[in-house]
Amino acid sequence: MAVSRRWRFGAALLVCALVVGAGVAWKSSGSRAVSAQERPRLMLFTSLPILWNETPDLAAMLRADAPPHWARRALEAHYTLVARDTLLAPPLDARFLLLAQPRPLAPQENVALDDWVRAGGRLLLFADPMLTADSTYALGDRRRPQDIVLLSPILARWGLELRFDEDQPAGEHDAARESAGAALPVNLPGQLAPRPGGHDARCAIVREGLVARCRIGRGRALIVADAALFEPSDADGKRAAALDSLLEDAFAG
Repeated sequence: MAVSRRWRFGAALLVCALVVGAGVAWKSSGSRAVSAQERPRLMLFTSLPILWNETPDLAAMLRADAPPHWARRALEAHYTLVARDTLLAPPLDARFLLLAQPRPLAPQENVALDDWVRAGGRLLLFADPMLTADSTYALGDRRRPQDIVLLSPILARWGLELRFDEDQPAGEHDAARESAGAALPVNLPGQLAPRPGGHDARCAIVREGLVARCRIGRGRALIVADAALFEPSDADGKRAAALDSLLEDAFAG
């Protein structure tokens, strides 16, 4: 029997509680590890296998000897993760939220997200119009990561449109840089563009349309039009360094 997405999140929450309770601190090279008491809460809402392993059965997913995703280790070095499978109940009650290739949002979730950001929330959003990561699960399986992000309503609310160039060449490469910061790997990325109709939102689009920095009411959102960063292998630490840079950009200050 297929394991439902809600079962996946329940299992992931259990594993996260065990890891965080043990006080494990890990940090990418060159940065200070943060103690469990110092870590702010970070809500994580994603269809990607960051908190769990892509396996055909629940027992394998919960194997204690299975190595965690590199992004999970990187996030837990800075934050106490709070896994979410909805943006409704319980209410969004932390200052920071990471949306990484989320499933389509219900209308009420769009409203809740917009209200939360406008009230002062800080959002880091990865919205990939053509996810390139391989998956164990077949098309149509609810456990499969979201292949094509569907977030037009909330992006339009913030005065943005997500475009995709079908003629661009496939293959991972480093995105255009703003400065000498960490390289950001992308593969078939989208392009963010301004559109009329945004409500009390001011967005600066940079890196050839890959990234938008938005001030929305009293809050902020950093939006990245690709999710290839979360490919599972990071032997050289390049992906962790890129994620650290984006987290600082989105949540510092």
